[in-house]
Amino acid sequence: MSDRTPSALNDTVERTDDADFSIQAYRDGWTDGLPAVAPTPDRVDAMVAASGREAEDSIGIMPPGRGVATVHAIAVNAVMAGCGPEHMRTVLAAIDTILDEEFNLGGIQATTSPVTPALMINGPIVGELGFNAGHDCFGPGTLANAVVGRAMRLCLRNIGYASAGGTDMSTQGQPGKYSFCFAENEEASPWESQAVERGFKATASTVTAFQAAMVMNILDFGSKTAESLVVTLARAMATTNTNSIQIAGGDLALILCPDHAEILGRDGWSKDDVKQFIFQNARLPFSAFSPGIQSCMRDWRRDTYKYITDSTLLPIVEDWRHIRIAVAGGSGSQSGFLPGFADGFSTTREIT
Repeated sequence: MSDRTPSALNDTVERTDDADFSIQAYRDGWTDGLPAVAPTPDRVDAMVAASGREAEDSIGIMPPGRGVATVHAIAVNAVMAGCGPEHMRTVLAAIDTILDEEFNLGGIQATTSPVTPALMINGPIVGELGFNAGHDCFGPGTLANAVVGRAMRLCLRNIGYASAGGTDMSTQGQPGKYSFCFAENEEASPWESQAVERGFKATASTVTAFQAAMVMNILDFGSKTAESLVVTLARAMATTNTNSIQIAGGDLALILCPDHAEILGRDGWSKDDVKQFIFQNARLPFSAFSPGIQSCMRDWRRDTYKYITDSTLLPIVEDWRHIRIAVAGGSGSQSGFLPGFADGFSTTREIT
């Protein structure tokens, strides 16, 4: 692939043959390998107009390459990802979310971990644009989920200059680095939404960015009571192989399926009850880790634990409030755990 120049980040193209453009864009290093839509002037102008902002307005500086995330540059990448003008406000809010200093995008973009931003949409815009909050919400088949998540990824690549093996040093990566966007199934939740929990009105449309190293499936068809189910959740989340338990910084997300959420709500468990149980019980003794990992953990967790013995129980986060809970998916007793990067926190923005 040829070297890209900074000017290419804002360029539009006259070519309207999307198939030919896809080949050119891949060769020039602008895409993720999937077909791309040619960002012609009329297409990009329509995206900018839909944003309600000036083309040269800056959302921020995107690490690690420190490209300027202008509305125009974001529009170019959104067009290439397959977005229509109706998606532009959501894409802008998503970029604003991951550029929050607390999210630590610089660390995520350059780490050897497979961690990637996972976007969750809340509010009326879920129905307006058809985001999937139900069956296969983490998977393929929904335009809004696919193109909004992919637009973010192309911005990370073309504005943040995160190229595989270059600045993006992820050892193996993960499929979520193509596109990771879903909606919260608010109707199936017994609790307030993630957005309301974070202080937004129930009528607001929002996007939340989580740090997601993977989607770990949590299967439990057998539990019929909350007391049984939370044991499954805690034990599944306490595994030796994640940044979350080895380092325990930042936050992480538990995405409950509606069936599991219904059991918890029916038995009178609040979100805070679930978080506190997991915090107290998703722990492993230091002896559960290999000698090599132990040597790293003594260094990584020295600020919290001055002395660590084989019997020291280590939690997956430093504070129970750092466990984020949302509901998504369809029927079937399978929930998802998104271990974090352990350096940085999920963030939310309103889609305005």
